[in-house]
Amino acid sequence: MEKEVLLSVKDLEITFGAGKKKFVAVQDANFEIYKGETFSLVGESGSGKTTIGRAIIGINPASAGEIIFEGEKISGKINKKLRNKITREIQMVFQDPAASLNDRATVDYIISEGLYNFKLFDNEESRKKKVEEIIKEVGLLPEHLSRYPHEFSGGQRQRIGIARALVMEPHLVIADEPISALDVSIRAQVLNLLKKFQAEKDVTYLFVAHDLSVVRFISDRIAVIYKGKIVEMATTEELFEHPIHPYTQSLLSAVPIPDPKLEKEKELIVYDPRQHDYSEDKPSFVEILPGHFVWANENELKIYQENLKKAEF
Repeated sequence: MEKEVLLSVKDLEITFGAGKKKFVAVQDANFEIYKGETFSLVGESGSGKTTIGRAIIGINPASAGEIIFEGEKISGKINKKLRNKITREIQMVFQDPAASLNDRATVDYIISEGLYNFKLFDNEESRKKKVEEIIKEVGLLPEHLSRYPHEFSGGQRQRIGIARALVMEPHLVIADEPISALDVSIRAQVLNLLKKFQAEKDVTYLFVAHDLSVVRFISDRIAVIYKGKIVEMATTEELFEHPIHPYTQSLLSAVPIPDPKLEKEKELIVYDPRQHDYSEDKPSFVEILPGHFVWANENELKIYQENLKKAEF
């Protein structure tokens, strides 16, 4: 069955500043997100992953390429009707639950704000019902609605952020490092909560993270980004089984192993970008295996293919 493409990013470039101060944050980004899947964008701090997420919701303008959502181009100049559609149907869950919630507003108002803005309720009773239902869904209680964000723990605040996003019944949720500010014990609860909503409401996620071990258990497909370029993209299982790009291999080698003995013996791979010579033989994003793409030039492709053959034997 053909998968339905919800969001498509084509040759995306995002720059900041101009002239000598111009900085290219993202270059040649290409990927598609299918309806109902979790697509993860993984890379170190400053790699451009959050910049892409913010470009999708229109915070960062694209300097080249295009972003297409549900068949409509949403990058560049767009009309008010389309802007409203994006605001309603694409929601974001932020990294820092403390900074992204208005401390002067009650939880009730924070969750209801989008409902008020888009008039997504018939009367006061139906609004209350919607808000109470979503607060229970994220594991909090209706009596919490009259409180303020500073009265909650980090994990609870993140649940409020998730409730605020999901009460809008969005088609796409951009989860920008939603668990990195949380205690390890709370992380699994938040991830399970996101998975639960996906199963029940068919939500699609773009999950932004710096840690491959986190995204392994929730992603259908993963794109690895390094200094503004997507260097590899594949299904989760395929990426962990056959990491091709040296940077992906380096990220995977840093994933902790639960066994202390094996952890001690494992070999860390250090990525050196100087190993690529792109002076004449220019790279591109190539499908090396079905559904598995890598950023490479012709010479590198031959090496990667030989390495894959060796791995099979």
